[in-house]
Amino acid sequence: MAEKKRTPIAVWIIMILIMGGLLGFGTGGFTSGISRIGTAGDKEISVASYQSALNEQLRSLDAQVGSRVTFQQAQAIGLDRSVLAQVVTQRTLDNEAAELGVSVGDTRVRDEVLSNPAFQSLSGSFDRTVYSNALRNVGLSEAAYETSIRDELSRTLLQGAVVGGIPAAPVYAETVTAFLGETRDIETAPVTAAILTTPVPGPTDTDLQAFYDENPDMFTAPEARQITYAMLTPAMLADKVTIDDAQVQDLYGQRIDTFSQPERRLVERLVFGTVEEADAALARLTAEELDFDALVTERGLSLSDVDLGDVAIEDLGTAGEAVFAASAGDVVGPQDTNLGPALFRVNAVLAAEETTFEEAAPELRDELATDQARRVIQADAETINDLIAGGATLEDLAERTELELQTIDYTAGSTEGPAAYEAFRTAATAATEGAYPELVDLDDGGIFALRLDSVTPPAVQPLDDVRARLEDAWRAAAEKTAVLEQAQAIANDVASDTDLSALALTPTPSANLTRGSFVADTPEGFMRTVFEMAPGETRVLPTEAGAIIVRLNEVKPADLASERLTAQAADITSQASAGIAQDVFDAFAEAVRARTDVSIDQAAVNAVNAQMQ
Repeated sequence: MAEKKRTPIAVWIIMILIMGGLLGFGTGGFTSGISRIGTAGDKEISVASYQSALNEQLRSLDAQVGSRVTFQQAQAIGLDRSVLAQVVTQRTLDNEAAELGVSVGDTRVRDEVLSNPAFQSLSGSFDRTVYSNALRNVGLSEAAYETSIRDELSRTLLQGAVVGGIPAAPVYAETVTAFLGETRDIETAPVTAAILTTPVPGPTDTDLQAFYDENPDMFTAPEARQITYAMLTPAMLADKVTIDDAQVQDLYGQRIDTFSQPERRLVERLVFGTVEEADAALARLTAEELDFDALVTERGLSLSDVDLGDVAIEDLGTAGEAVFAASAGDVVGPQDTNLGPALFRVNAVLAAEETTFEEAAPELRDELATDQARRVIQADAETINDLIAGGATLEDLAERTELELQTIDYTAGSTEGPAAYEAFRTAATAATEGAYPELVDLDDGGIFALRLDSVTPPAVQPLDDVRARLEDAWRAAAEKTAVLEQAQAIANDVASDTDLSALALTPTPSANLTRGSFVADTPEGFMRTVFEMAPGETRVLPTEAGAIIVRLNEVKPADLASERLTAQAADITSQASAGIAQDVFDAFAEAVRARTDVSIDQAAVNAVNAQMQ
């Protein structure tokens, strides 16, 4: 394992060099001669290792949340304590390895140093001068760095020794794969109210009262907020704005292309390599050997590949006249195009459309008036804000400006009138009694201010007020109950070999369903129910439309020899083995940590944390 990955200490050195000494190692700063934050057995826990681990975890956290996380924020979630525990555990393992005599030779350490790109020249070979300078720049001696490398590699050897003897878990993988790989063959049949031979009788007053008492949420009016508001929108002001005919005429001229549409065609174009190929294709069409769609498919294309959409005559170049002379359904060609000779099929003839000035003028005038009203409103907004700042009430604003005063009983479901505006809904929801009004912009250029007068809390409405809705809800529930009872009566007579279609049902078979399969028009948890059933068993489940009868026809065991399940079993074995190995090593590391004498210099830790602020 150690041979195949670069050690964290080597990665740490690279990151230190990239940071250009900004971390404060060996150049004064917070360290001021402090080199360690504690000990684990006979091993020192260096300042450098703690701060390096902090920086690494901060970068990881930044990547997870997608933005920079400050050290204070990281401390709030306990990152510094987690990193300290991690560094302490690593050094207790280093101490354990040393006590057990687990170590690597000088050659292995040398190879690690020589392969570190941070110590290589521009030619890619190891450079001793670069090596010495790099370590000096971060306040490390060669001996200290190489000792760190040796400790890291020795720790990796120790980890390998602890978890290396853990066996694979084929029985577990086989059991899980057999469970997941099982399939079911079923037959389903929906049952709706259409199967009822007699209508559900109407409810009595007692029935209604009981249903009303059992379902208070169905008849509870939501919180209502009584709001007074003053509002002005461009549409409200547009009728008071005067627009000159010249303005309307000018806008009509600017949009003449919209109001004067020339004759157009819906066209498809099939291009050929030569005129001869196009002629041969046209001859086959004429002889009715195939149609245009088949010709397109024969060329390895789809209709979307040859569709030009609606085009004007000038869009087709030299082919325009011939194409526009054809009728809908005709194939024209071959015609020269910039892509080569082509056949054109005319799918539809779109007549020219002309909207006169007189026809367009009302709509254009309304648009201009609305734009002008929007500008007037925005110009008046500053004056209105000044009035509000001076203590004007909504009633004052309605008297002194164009704002119109209205009231609304606003609920979370309101969408009519002013509640059609998102800005109004947001303000109405956030409003508090006694707050001063604020002028708010609407997305159409309007403005409003509101006041919360009172709040009516949610309350169950009187039965008589909701009687019609109550009767409808009772009937729907009673009908669903009747359908379920009828479906259950049918299911009671269903055997494993019963033909469901003979019972006035419309059965649908579904084969090879797994636990994760989806069957349309079935209730939540349907597949879980199917896998709980025994072969030949029939059950009835409620649905939105009534009920569904389901019969389990066959249970099929997993084919563990299949390519899919063999690969799945291998993945499960790998994941389980890795999980067990990690659990074993974590337990080992915790035991080592518990029996190792650890001493932490909290002042040194605080100094590092302060430097990270």
